[in-house]
Amino acid sequence: MTTLQSAALPTARGPLSAAVSETLSAPPPGRTLSVDAIADADPFGDDLQLALHLCYELHYQGLPGVDACWEWDPELLRLRAALEERFLSALRAAAPGGDDVDNEFATLLVEPIDAAGVSHYLRDEGEWWQVRELFAHRSIYHLKEADPHAWVIPRLRGRAKAALVAVEFDEYGGGRPEYVHSRLFADLLRGAGLPDDYLALLDHVPAPMLAIVNAMSLFGLHRALRGALVGHFAAAEVTTAPSAQRMVQALTRLGAAAECKFFYTEHIEADAVHEQVMRHDVVDDLLDQEPALAADVVFGVQATNHLEDHLGEHLLGCWRAGRSSLRQPLP
Repeated sequence: MTTLQSAALPTARGPLSAAVSETLSAPPPGRTLSVDAIADADPFGDDLQLALHLCYELHYQGLPGVDACWEWDPELLRLRAALEERFLSALRAAAPGGDDVDNEFATLLVEPIDAAGVSHYLRDEGEWWQVRELFAHRSIYHLKEADPHAWVIPRLRGRAKAALVAVEFDEYGGGRPEYVHSRLFADLLRGAGLPDDYLALLDHVPAPMLAIVNAMSLFGLHRALRGALVGHFAAAEVTTAPSAQRMVQALTRLGAAAECKFFYTEHIEADAVHEQVMRHDVVDDLLDQEPALAADVVFGVQATNHLEDHLGEHLLGCWRAGRSSLRQPLP
């Protein structure tokens, strides 16, 4: 069973994450936090992404030794807003833009013949240490799985809300705690000999994976970005089933434990259905109600693709060079 995170805050990766960590280590209210350094920070870099991740975790299960009252501290929220502005501006600059939602999803549904992503690599030539590294990266998301998407529920109405809740119900195990997807990923981690505590592997995971989870939190926590969150969620459901199938093939080839394979076989079936529900019942109904959100839905898809591509480039670049993709060795 997944427990609370390990007993210490993660190691700072620069002045921004150090300032947030130092602030959270004391009781609220804290000192005035400078936002001057944010303008020069790499929006996709380790320092900014860890600082933002720490701020967001206060809205989930909290951080070890951190007073829960920090969640709504005005000074910390001011800093978080500046971090978000830097990150969101970079995401918008990286997205091609447009408002053709149908074309965006049509592109996702057609996989190039010469596709060479992470799951393709692991299926065909990946080694067990590389699979374990992927598990470590994904633990930052999968141990909270459906939680970032739950923020959008009160921002939807009618069929779009009902359909998204139906998808979330499946993500939370259909009422059965042993089938909650975050629980299944904890089982996977134990099957791979890795710690399953919430955020136990945060110090190991670099910025490209943190940015993916931070984008979900960013979209979910802001009503103005509800269209982007729906676009992100739909894009994830469209692309998950094929990659999960390749991961099952990779894990079978490598003789992985049954718990490792079960997480992915569960997603093959579930996400094939979720894809249809998200595209036709959630996205279509949302745009029937609020057609002006089309560009935001497209942005959510494009931002997701950009961040996943960035992570894939990082992983494959490291692995093909024979080096680890993590910041420090796995236990």
